[in-house]
Amino acid sequence: MVKPFVPQLVYVEPRALDYPLGRELVEKFKGMGIEIKETTSHNQIRNLPGENHFQKYRVAKSTLVIGVRKTLKFDTSKPSAEYAIPFVTGCMGHCHYCYLQTTMGDKPYIRTYVNVDEIFEQADEYMKERMPEETRFEASCTSDIVGVDHLTHTLKKAIEFFGQSDHGRLRFVTKFAHVDHLLDAKHNGRTRFRFSINDQYIIKHFEPGTSRLDERIEAAVKVAEAGYPLGFIIAPIYLHDGWKEGYGEMMEKLEAKLPAFAKKDLTFEMIQHRFTKPAKRVIEKNYPMTKLELDESARKWKWGRYGIGKYVYQDDEQEEIKDTLAGYIDSQFPDAKIEYFT
Repeated sequence: MVKPFVPQLVYVEPRALDYPLGRELVEKFKGMGIEIKETTSHNQIRNLPGENHFQKYRVAKSTLVIGVRKTLKFDTSKPSAEYAIPFVTGCMGHCHYCYLQTTMGDKPYIRTYVNVDEIFEQADEYMKERMPEETRFEASCTSDIVGVDHLTHTLKKAIEFFGQSDHGRLRFVTKFAHVDHLLDAKHNGRTRFRFSINDQYIIKHFEPGTSRLDERIEAAVKVAEAGYPLGFIIAPIYLHDGWKEGYGEMMEKLEAKLPAFAKKDLTFEMIQHRFTKPAKRVIEKNYPMTKLELDESARKWKWGRYGIGKYVYQDDEQEEIKDTLAGYIDSQFPDAKIEYFT
């Protein structure tokens, strides 16, 4: 079982100490005996321990920066929500295919923001602009926030903030099973708690440092019993020998474990594996022994956001993926909603 994340090294930006959460976290980590260093800005972090890129990368993945979110303009987050709400960036997982590989660059440390009330105030402004329509906020665009929240409780605060709101809803997704502290949050049904799931082959070979499938499903059962609306993201859907059987077994496990009431209001999102040229370079540098198939000639090229093209599966493969997995969902979870396939 993957243990809850504990950073090896903590940096604190001076302005973070102007906020109660910043001071609280520094005291918490001091009490845990973790080394704490000051940095004027996360961009100034240099000379992480390690003799080569490989070692430095792994130290960075276990480094936490306590900072202040300066940019309060939220990115859009289609198709899952109207806006991405920024509480954390970076992730302690080592998923070989992850798009954070390129967005985080050579400094994939985790940053947690302590000016949460300012972030909530900005969310209020966005909600006012769209009233009387509801506005959905996605909290896991740049991180796996659950993986660090047992230390910060920022997500718990957000769940309770949106629980009190009339026009906002919160969404996030995780590969971690460390959810116990979130079970008593006053969510009022306004947060959809989603788990990223995949077949055993992909979790074993490409998702080191994350909770195993059985652990994620057990956590999903706890979350359902706590009254949260539940969802699953099947991502990335990756073609390998025996993929149909692998995904079939995954869905059977899920169906067998979830209580009947949880199957009534259930969502699924499906995302095929894709990669960009810059991502391929970074993946091969960070995980030189990966078995991940990154052959451009076998893929279809598609325009992506910001003009960066990505490689996706061929049209006939996409149809087969969609038909196969939608078939599993329809037969085992007939009341579930498939939100999108991309």
